[in-house]
Amino acid sequence: MQDSGKGRPARSGRRGGPRRRMTGTERREQLLDIGRTLFAERGFEGTSVEEIAAKAGVSKPVVYEHFGGKEGLYAVVVDREMSRLLGMVTGALTAGHPRELLEQAAFALLDYIEQFTDGFHILVRDSPVAQSTGTFASLIGDIATKVEDILGHEFKSRGFDAKLAPMYAQALVGMVALTGQWWLNVRRPRKGDVAAHLVNLAWHGLQGLEHDPKLVGRRRT
Repeated sequence: MQDSGKGRPARSGRRGGPRRRMTGTERREQLLDIGRTLFAERGFEGTSVEEIAAKAGVSKPVVYEHFGGKEGLYAVVVDREMSRLLGMVTGALTAGHPRELLEQAAFALLDYIEQFTDGFHILVRDSPVAQSTGTFASLIGDIATKVEDILGHEFKSRGFDAKLAPMYAQALVGMVALTGQWWLNVRRPRKGDVAAHLVNLAWHGLQGLEHDPKLVGRRRT
């Protein structure tokens, strides 16, 4: 198949014709794309520099030159995916009504899972370099911080303790994220229905929220 994209490196030149050399930026992007696919399929431990280099048609030193090794490549891939997901959620929160904001947050997470499945697989996996690149849990914490501000305002207006908003934000976002992981595997029901049911549970739970909840069992601590 011919490559019609202007400025795109040709994968294979015509017979007898010179093959255009990739620029440093193009090579870096190619290695990131390949690494992203392999990390999603096999995880950090299951992916080797040799395999990344072989799929890119380069030698191992080229990978080291651009990223310093597998850890460096992985860190950039994770960084990009975290930024992408956080950007999608933040950009989605535009509504004025709290229930619609919950819908927008749910859809943003489900959209990311559906559209960037490889990235999601990478984010939910643990790796030896998670401490330096962040984890899915820390990313969910970042998203929850955005929701926390919205909940804090609502709590105040309804006479609830606004100091509890961070905990409720973590619970709401965590619920959507874990449901999204499950939905990724089953893909049923359809995305809109999943979002509707998530918001149904969250919204009506918040509507019936007790000001001073009490435990009903015998255990108290």
